[in-house]
Amino acid sequence: MKQRTYLCIDLKSFYASVECVSRGLDPMTENLVVADPERTEKTICLAITPAMKALGIKNRCRLFEIPKHVKYIVAPPRMQKYIDTAADIYSIYLNYISKEDIHVYSIDEAFMDVTDYLELYHISARELGLRIMADIFRITKIRATCGVGTNLYLAKVALDITAKHAEDFIGELDESSYRTLLWNHRPLTDFWRIGSGTARRLEPYGIRTMRDLAQADEDFLYRLFGIDAELLIDHAWGREPVTMADIKSYRSHTNCLSSGQVLGSDYSYEKGLLVAKEMMDLLCLDLVEKNLVTSSITLHVGYANRLNVPSAHGTAAADVETNSDLLLIPVVTDLYRQIVDPAYPVHRINITCNNVMPEEYHQYNFFIDSAQLERSRKIQQAVISIKNKFGKDAILKGMNLEEGATTKERNHQIGGHKSGE
Repeated sequence: MKQRTYLCIDLKSFYASVECVSRGLDPMTENLVVADPERTEKTICLAITPAMKALGIKNRCRLFEIPKHVKYIVAPPRMQKYIDTAADIYSIYLNYISKEDIHVYSIDEAFMDVTDYLELYHISARELGLRIMADIFRITKIRATCGVGTNLYLAKVALDITAKHAEDFIGELDESSYRTLLWNHRPLTDFWRIGSGTARRLEPYGIRTMRDLAQADEDFLYRLFGIDAELLIDHAWGREPVTMADIKSYRSHTNCLSSGQVLGSDYSYEKGLLVAKEMMDLLCLDLVEKNLVTSSITLHVGYANRLNVPSAHGTAAADVETNSDLLLIPVVTDLYRQIVDPAYPVHRINITCNNVMPEEYHQYNFFIDSAQLERSRKIQQAVISIKNKFGKDAILKGMNLEEGATTKERNHQIGGHKSGE
């Protein structure tokens, strides 16, 4: 089998870099954080500049955790601006690599299978990476880092661990150099897919490095982690069987559609129910627009953090596969009243539509008024048409105007943060 070569490119402190560039500032020297100043000082910073990281400040810190003597700019998040910039950078990738060989891992990170392009361009993988990074900086003034590896895992590790210490911000690894350079590297959590929980489970057994993990008894690891041990063992040796072709051909056997939000303050039981109904209403519109239906709803409600009590969680089946608000909002309402404790203030709500399928495959129920459902569907389609033409606030329901409702605010957010429109 032909040896493949991958690049993994990351945009340094992406949100913060975009904000600095838009202000004519250098993120490598300027102190700037991306955070919503309208929220409390406990709000998490979405990003900080490399200059602030150099001061020992953690990337996902809260505003109050930044030392008082440090002077910095607070930039409100502009999610649409970041999406547009990421799209511009993706177009730079397309100047070199076909979209079939690119996997966008996150808004600021992408994998590329460059195997078949190196001979075409008569350059090495490192040279190609440097060329793409130079184009990104020339066009957007945003700095990038790059990992080069003989598989996806090694490209990612080269990016995360070795590139940041290189003068040209690019690192290279194959299985041999990985074992030579990083088998004794600590902490384990620096490695892709090893979180603090996994590291804590390994620590009592003296497994603190990838060398320790590679040399551990495999049967013991399977008893400890189950099937997940296979991934740990492969990565300990620098192996990764998944290819770009595998990623592109993957199709999930089950599908779901979900929505979640962290409330700006602790909500009462009834206000929490109002938000849950709003969220289900918007999910219904999303299902209709995508021509999808669902057969069950899962609701997860988290209480105020200070209470330290278990979250409420439950699933309820719908009478039929549907996307109708007439059927699904009552399902969420009943489920909420069943599982949520009225004595506790609500702080987080997540709703998931399970077993989502194309609408043409759903079965009809003779005990449901089809004429009423059809009228409801026409109303939903009209609402979608109006919102798409005139904006999300063009048409609202009465509940969206009640005290504690969040739909109007969320209409101007992306991923729970201000879109910057």
